[in-house]
Amino acid sequence: MAFNQTLFYNPIIPFTGAIQGGVQVGKMIAISGRVLPGARRFHVNLQSGSRTNADIAFHFNPRYDGDSCVVANTLQHGNWGNEERKSNSLLLPGSTFNLLITVTYDSFLVNINGSHFMDYRHRIPFNQVDTISVGGTVDISSIACQNNMPAFPTSPAYPPQPVFPSSPAYPPLLAFPTSPAYPPIIGFSPQPGFPTCAVPYRTSINGGFRPGKSITIQGNIQPHATRFHVNLNFNGGIALHYNPRFNEHAVVRNTKQGVHWSGEERGGGMPFHQGQPFTLTICCENSCFRILVNGIQAHTYDHRITPVRNIHSLEIDGDVTLTSVTV
Repeated sequence: MAFNQTLFYNPIIPFTGAIQGGVQVGKMIAISGRVLPGARRFHVNLQSGSRTNADIAFHFNPRYDGDSCVVANTLQHGNWGNEERKSNSLLLPGSTFNLLITVTYDSFLVNINGSHFMDYRHRIPFNQVDTISVGGTVDISSIACQNNMPAFPTSPAYPPQPVFPSSPAYPPLLAFPTSPAYPPIIGFSPQPGFPTCAVPYRTSINGGFRPGKSITIQGNIQPHATRFHVNLNFNGGIALHYNPRFNEHAVVRNTKQGVHWSGEERGGGMPFHQGQPFTLTICCENSCFRILVNGIQAHTYDHRITPVRNIHSLEIDGDVTLTSVTV
């Protein structure tokens, strides 16, 4: 399965960053943030390069200075096309939001807070897009760009994409919000017929887990799931035991040395949902594991076992099916 991922945390606005692997069918871009109180407007651009006169395949532009609306447009060779406007009732000043843009052959599909918002049909070849930029009166907590579909055959209309470097930054984020304003992002959904990985799943981590490395797990929670777990193992036990428990509405994190468990951590909310797809990413940093669910930070877990390069294997078991594991 093709898999490229780009993650940006708490970017300074205005922000411009490269999308690893460019944009192709199946690419999903998840943006979490907050519209600032008294906002006039902000924009998200999917564009070709970072230069000021770059072509913009998709300009997504909520406006509050006048009619409250969202303007969508394309800029090509310095010229804007005809605007498409929609009423803006989901991105209110002062409100938090989850914005998901999914690329299809015909259009950009836009989802806001779990609800379909618009389809924006392609006006220029989307495979030229390699950069995302955000500006205006908005705070952004995270941007996650990733593939969640198998590789597609190439054609003259859809040539292979070059790989562009990402610009990672890992400042602290707020804990995973649990209010209704943060519904689950449902767009990270494996398609019917996708191959699955057998559960229980075990694999080695070549060279050990170390700062700068990440593990990404994609799958589905079973409809009547009770719990599942992800273990990062070392020779003396489990460095990270990550254990969503639906019957307790908690995600338990812990470490096991020999036969002895340490103290549990349970704070941070339950970002998983029974019967729903998920993308779980574990990023190893110098002092902790940073754990994201569907592109949004859910938990952090300070290292209790060092050096972390002694972590040599990954184990997944419980009430889940897996479609992709990237180590």
